[in-house]
Amino acid sequence: MRSTRRAALAATATALLLAGPAAALLLAGPAAATAVAAAAPAAPAAACKAAQLTAGAAQRTGAQVRFTVVNKGAPCELRGFPTVALAGQGSPDRNKPLAVTHQGAARAVHLATGGKAVTVLAFTPVRGEADGYCASGADPTVAPSLVVGVAGARLQVAPSDGGEFALCGGAVRATAFR
Repeated sequence: MRSTRRAALAATATALLLAGPAAALLLAGPAAATAVAAAAPAAPAAACKAAQLTAGAAQRTGAQVRFTVVNKGAPCELRGFPTVALAGQGSPDRNKPLAVTHQGAARAVHLATGGKAVTVLAFTPVRGEADGYCASGADPTVAPSLVVGVAGARLQVAPSDGGEFALCGGAVRATAFR
């Protein structure tokens, strides 16, 4: 009797091994199948396109600007660093590009519809008050807006506090979008 039971268990185990995980899920029931489906990696979202992204805010704190982009389209994936240029109040096409030094590593950011991604832009600060100066002796550059390049879009933004952007030199440090 014992040997018959052992033989039956061994045959069942062998059949499950040969049949694979699908048979095991059928025997385990719907809860196990749902758990496995939830654990399976989702297909990567398509890359974000310019038409679906809008500028959220440009919050200035000293020599840094926290720039937010908002996804107004289908879920997408944003990766990398922005381009940055100084601009007047006119067309974003008329701007002065800045050299961007990347800070940190870029990784994919999944943006659901309405989702936001943030980058922090850091400038060489202007010293002093209204008549600011650069430590290098050069004149500061002042502009009422920035043009931030994201996924092929050129988004023109002004500081959220209503002031102007002021920097020394022609470079900016930028974190990857998070």
